[in-house]
Amino acid sequence: MPLIRISLRAGKPAGYARAIADNVYEALRETFNVPAHDFFATISEHDQNDFIYDREYFNIARTDDLVFIQMTVSNTRTVEQKKALYRRIVERLAKGPGLRPQDVFINLVEVAKENWSFGLGEAQYA
Repeated sequence: MPLIRISLRAGKPAGYARAIADNVYEALRETFNVPAHDFFATISEHDQNDFIYDREYFNIARTDDLVFIQMTVSNTRTVEQKKALYRRIVERLAKGPGLRPQDVFINLVEVAKENWSFGLGEAQYA
């Protein structure tokens, strides 16, 4: 736990997407008490035709630097922890790689602890 999925427009410099993944993971460690080495992430880069979003939903001015961050996590966190996570991700991404808060879209998917298998065909948390 967690599984991080990051989607962004193609064409960013080398290391840009990895900086996003690293900072999301560190924010999870700081706010959700995720242990060391519990880092699993995928990064998908999309061309303009395959990256669709509303530029002004909720009166938030988004640019083509928009990043979608979806995290599947165990359903054990409070609303306050979730709010702290969202704030910390935005703070960290503003510093590296330099994302505007308006361009950070976050979605949590919560699952029961028994819905994880980290390998060996076992439910490690069950």
